[in-house]
Amino acid sequence: MKVLQVSQNLFIRGGSDRMFLDTCALLESHGHGVIRFVAKHPDNPESPWSDYFPDAADFDKPGFTDLARYIYSRSAARALQRLIRDHKPDVAHIHIYYGKLTASILPVLKAAGIPIVHTMHEYRQVSPNYTLTHNDRIDEACCGMNAWRAAARRFNRGSFSRSALATFEWYVSRLVGSQRKIDRFIAISDFQKRKMAEHGVPEDKISRVYNFVDPGHEPVPAETRSASGPHTLLYFGRIEKVKGIFTLANAAKRLPDTRFRLVGEGDAKNELAEYVRTHNLANVELVGFTSGDELNNHIRNSLATILPAEWYEPFGLTVLESFAQQRPVIASRIGALPELIDEGADGLLFEPGNDADLCEKIQQLIDDPTRADAMGKAGRNKLIQQFDCETHYQNLMRVYEQAGAACNG
Repeated sequence: MKVLQVSQNLFIRGGSDRMFLDTCALLESHGHGVIRFVAKHPDNPESPWSDYFPDAADFDKPGFTDLARYIYSRSAARALQRLIRDHKPDVAHIHIYYGKLTASILPVLKAAGIPIVHTMHEYRQVSPNYTLTHNDRIDEACCGMNAWRAAARRFNRGSFSRSALATFEWYVSRLVGSQRKIDRFIAISDFQKRKMAEHGVPEDKISRVYNFVDPGHEPVPAETRSASGPHTLLYFGRIEKVKGIFTLANAAKRLPDTRFRLVGEGDAKNELAEYVRTHNLANVELVGFTSGDELNNHIRNSLATILPAEWYEPFGLTVLESFAQQRPVIASRIGALPELIDEGADGLLFEPGNDADLCEKIQQLIDDPTRADAMGKAGRNKLIQQFDCETHYQNLMRVYEQAGAACNG
């Protein structure tokens, strides 16, 4: 089977990029031909498919052409037509395509009779405001028929013009067929599947397929961790308010003798740095973006990792990445996170936004680091048994088969 994998770029900026690239590698490891189709970007590594990559809208100095290309990219449609003509894929698996490639690619795939599978990495299918938040709080008022409210609420960086443009693009995408032309949707959790169906995505077209992480080699045993260890708590991910980073900072104020390390980049990084400075949080270390062995070392040398989300996390890839390094996770009880964490067995849950509750859960593990180690081992075992590569591959093949039947039926 020749699979066309479609996303925004070939480098990792977030969890959706990671899953796109890991899915490509997984399919290739099972002998499938994988064709990559993304937008041009200077950070993309060299690729045999680069000649097919279309230009994307430039929002550093946008002109009329960029605005038009953001809404509907004719260059993406033409590039995809050439790619299909030259390489004839059997199925198209699209990830995040809007804004760069746009819904212009969907009629091209349909005209070629290629089954389309779409992995929904957030909530963009039902609202222009893909986080379903307003003023950093859960808000589902801009979904489905009420999507127009997203512009009025200035969800995009507080800008009416940005929000209106994104909302208009969402309506154009829906008109072109962002829901109608998809043969099969993949929800990455049961929670996300329920939420998507609640807001209008046909439930009978949605398959739940959890994300996966390769556990790799057995991590370094607890007794050989660095001395920075057992009282260091780690957050890694986007530095955004909806990720609960200020709840985490407030918890750090309550626990001055415990080290907190935050790894990542994001729109709220400068604001967080200012908060740490003005509140003299000497126990908080802000680390920029890291990945690979450096990130794994941070995870291994922590008592636990923390995911204090205050939006509907559709999955929580950092939970699996923590389990891979045999560390437990303290996460907020929201979105899909309770699906991934068995409370008391491989992690702990706290009420979103409640820094006192978070502190209480952290203190439990500080008081009993042996329990934290046992939880970490349980988490790794669960990762191997439930979120492994082979299970994901088999589930993916079933979805591709269902998409083919729907496309040809």
